[in-house]
Amino acid sequence: MERDDGVAGWSRLHAHDVSGNRLAVGWLGLVQRWARPALAVPPDVLTACGVLTGVLAVLLAGRGGAWPLAAAGAVVLTAVLDGLDGAVALLTGRARPLGAVLDAVADRITDLCFVAVLLVLGAPAAWCAAVAAAVLLHEYARARAQGAGMTGAGSITVAERPTRVVVVAVAAAGSALVPAGTPLTGWSWAWTCAVLWAVLSVIGLVQLSVGLVRAVPRGGADQVGDDRG
Repeated sequence: MERDDGVAGWSRLHAHDVSGNRLAVGWLGLVQRWARPALAVPPDVLTACGVLTGVLAVLLAGRGGAWPLAAAGAVVLTAVLDGLDGAVALLTGRARPLGAVLDAVADRITDLCFVAVLLVLGAPAAWCAAVAAAVLLHEYARARAQGAGMTGAGSITVAERPTRVVVVAVAAAGSALVPAGTPLTGWSWAWTCAVLWAVLSVIGLVQLSVGLVRAVPRGGADQVGDDRG
């Protein structure tokens, strides 16, 4: 069983939509190169470490001062570990169904940690709640479509995991390095990045919806899933 967000999952992005999120596609190449030195580490250990660094990012961001800069590093490290667990599982032949489940759950936990980083940095709770809901809907819709027979990612959107990492890392680093706010506007880094993430999430959901309509197999009444049963 492939891990949803590791190399096995992202490898499908190359051939799917070259006009989509190039950041996500480029991330695949980096993960493939970084995976080989980590082949001796069990994939589940990498998954657990990714969750821990996600929680660490929240704690560091909440300390204020220069600590959010360290939080930005923890966010990036979380993303690296997230890619490595799937890559190592695939390259060593240790991929299994339970690992895929653990990986998907860990990814959603760390996505919520990223939202929490923005919250503790000062982003409005309403915007953070909207972003969290959009992220979970994005991933739930894709997972349901894959469960219904869709192969691949459906669509590479502007709101994929690498984009989330960049937005949150920029918010954390900016809060530490330029505490007065974003250049020219002086707006809070957390507020600005939360709004940016929300806008990208809406665009991403539209892109994904179009992709799912095209990619999900069409069948008769006997193929209708549980929600209609």
